[in-house]
Amino acid sequence: MTAQSFRSTRPLSPPYTQTRDGYRVSTDPALLDLTVIQRYLAEDSYWAQGIPMEVVERSIVGSLCLGLYDPSGAQVGFARVVTDRATFAYLCDVFVLPAHRGQGLGVWLTDCVLAHPDLQGLRRFLLTTQTAHGVYEKSGFVRVPFPERFMVIDRPTLYLDAE
Repeated sequence: MTAQSFRSTRPLSPPYTQTRDGYRVSTDPALLDLTVIQRYLAEDSYWAQGIPMEVVERSIVGSLCLGLYDPSGAQVGFARVVTDRATFAYLCDVFVLPAHRGQGLGVWLTDCVLAHPDLQGLRRFLLTTQTAHGVYEKSGFVRVPFPERFMVIDRPTLYLDAE
């Protein structure tokens, strides 16, 4: 098969939505509040301090994103998945705003990610965390059993250095 003749034989799923106790998780990109997402990542996360809006926008366009919304419809959480939707996925940029924590919403959001129809049958699902191991373990993630296989280029202050 040549690059010109390649066509995706598996269409992407329509927006995926789950509800619980008045909260909603959705992949509908029209619902995403980029201001909430960028502000949290740039100001409150440890992994994306200083990230510019333009970078957030590009990351969202290239990913499968799930927003978490409270009963009023306001965005209160987010998860982004970088994936080929066939063999591999990387879960990143997961957060629940502080006012909505303590209700199991982070675990539920992660479970919604794992249940997404386009993410079934993957060979590997990866994430990194410094602080939320317990949250992800409840959804079935385990610490890397073979760290000798993984390598990384890590630039944790990239966005701060650019300022």
